[in-house]
Amino acid sequence: MNRRSFVAGVVVALLAARRLADAQVSGKVYRLGYLGQGSKGSSLYDGGSFELLISNLRALGYIEGTNLTVDARFAEGRSDALDTLAAQLVAARPDVIAVPNAGLAQVMLAHTKTIPVVALNAGTLESIPGVKSLAKPGGNLTGMQIVSPEMMGKRLQLLQEIVPGLRRVAVLRGNLFEGPGYELYRSATATAAAKLGIRVSFFQFESLDDLNKRFDEMVGEQDQALLIWGNPHLNGYRKEILDLSIRHHLPAISDVRVYSPDLLVYAAKREAVVREAATYVDRILKGAKPGDLPIGQARTFELIVNLKTAKAFGLTIPQPLLLRADEVIQ
Repeated sequence: MNRRSFVAGVVVALLAARRLADAQVSGKVYRLGYLGQGSKGSSLYDGGSFELLISNLRALGYIEGTNLTVDARFAEGRSDALDTLAAQLVAARPDVIAVPNAGLAQVMLAHTKTIPVVALNAGTLESIPGVKSLAKPGGNLTGMQIVSPEMMGKRLQLLQEIVPGLRRVAVLRGNLFEGPGYELYRSATATAAAKLGIRVSFFQFESLDDLNKRFDEMVGEQDQALLIWGNPHLNGYRKEILDLSIRHHLPAISDVRVYSPDLLVYAAKREAVVREAATYVDRILKGAKPGDLPIGQARTFELIVNLKTAKAFGLTIPQPLLLRADEVIQ
C-alpha cells in the first residue's frame, strides 16, 4: 500500500467514526429499504449491489444495528413477487429505498411518490416517466446510471477489432424485467452501427426455447457477432447464451461483468458506481431532496478479455487490444 492510499484510508475511517459518533449523540437511527430481484448474496440478478451498498454506507458511518436498520426484500428471481414486496417496503415507511436498476426504480415509483428512491446501478433513468432531466430529476427518484450512447459504439468497435470484416451484428436482450430504456438503447446502437458500416438486428426472448429460436434466426440473418445487453432476465441464461454463441460461432461482447466468461466485456465499474450511489443515500438521509440531486453517470469502465473463449471461436485477439485490457482471463 502506498502512502497516498494509506492516508486516504485513514481519512475515510476518521470521517466514518465522526459520523457514527454524531449519530450516537443524536440518537438517530436511519431506516433503509432495499428491493432486489435475486437472492441475498447472489450476484446473478443484482450484481452484488446490496452488499456493495451496505459496505459503502458502513464507510460513511452507517452501522447496521447501531444507527441503521435495513429492511431488504428479495424476489428470488420471481417477477410476480415484485409488486407485493414493493408495497410491503412502502408500508414500512423507511427514510429511503435503494434499488439496483431502472426496472425496479419504476416498480417502486408505482407505489410511492414521496419516499426517496435511489437507483444504484441503473441502465438509464432519464427515460422513466416523471424524470424531468438528468440535472434536476424532480420527484422522488435519483441515483446512478451507466448507459450512454457513446458506449454502444465503443462495444461495436471492439467487436470490429476481433472479427475481421464485421458487417452484421445481432443484439440480444431479455424482455422480462424490462426497464424503461429499451428504445434509447436501440436507437443509440442503431445510430452507432450505421456510422461504423454495421447492420444490426435486434432480438428478445422469454424462455430457453425462445432463446434457441432467436439464435437460429441470427444464423439465418448471417450475423457475425453478438452484442449482449445484460438485464436481470437475460443474466439468468448466461451459460446457455455462451454455449449457443460458441455453437453458432457468434463472438460476443457484453455490458455487464457477470458475462466475463464471454469473449469480451466492456462495462462500467460497478464498485465505483455503487460507491457514488451510496453518497446519494447519505445526502438524502441528511436532508437533501432526491429531486434536487443530479442523476450521476458512470465515469470509469473496464475491458475484460477471455482468451479461453477466444480460442473456442478460433480467434486471435490483437495485441494492442490485450494491452488495453484491464483484465485478461486465461
